[in-house]
Amino acid sequence: MRRDLLFDLDQTLLDFHASERIALKMVMEEKGLGFSEERCEFFKRTNKGLWLRFEKDEITKKELFDSRFRRLFEECGCDTRGMDMLRINDDFISFMSENGVLMEGALGFLRRLREDIPSARIYIITNGVERNALGRINSTGLSGFTERVFVSETLGASKPSEEYFRKVIDAVGDPKESCLVIGDSLTSDMLGARNAGLKSCWFMPEGDAEKAVKEYDIDYTAGTFDELYEVIKRWTAGD
Repeated sequence: MRRDLLFDLDQTLLDFHASERIALKMVMEEKGLGFSEERCEFFKRTNKGLWLRFEKDEITKKELFDSRFRRLFEECGCDTRGMDMLRINDDFISFMSENGVLMEGALGFLRRLREDIPSARIYIITNGVERNALGRINSTGLSGFTERVFVSETLGASKPSEEYFRKVIDAVGDPKESCLVIGDSLTSDMLGARNAGLKSCWFMPEGDAEKAVKEYDIDYTAGTFDELYEVIKRWTAGD
């Protein structure tokens, strides 16, 4: 049986925060605003909260994209009434797509998987904008290791919904038992795996790991790429 590894993208294989910081600095400087770590942290907190609301279907993606920059610029003291936040967001996504940053050790880890576990196929599962995801994947060389990228924007459903994972499994064409979901997010990746009845590995866990493992029915945890390699090796051997 083939082994299908469903990898989250951001903070699993790519350093989302590094790309986000580069793009945010470019956007703010383009608007004549001073970039600072405090403003960057404000944007990250705001963005994370909005994505959590989006995952719960409380807001639309358009509302998310508008709100995250409107709140940032209001925090900077700007009058946002005449500003096109969706255009600003589009510029931000363009800057991010051109500035992908790998998690340290990611390519070596994927190369090792390909060489040592020939039955494993690598897929990427990610929420967000296709242009952003594919741009960063291509700019970092990840595309050379992946079978396919499943982006919520084009799939018509988002993690952690059961619909998203059903569409992924249908496209992969293998039974559920062949799939392992790997990611850093409890509310997106681990909850999605639980909803879809898939095996899961929580990568780089933070907080109360024991409590989270029970709450989300997580099968494996790994804190480094070396640990993740050993988990996948055991799982492919039928552990």
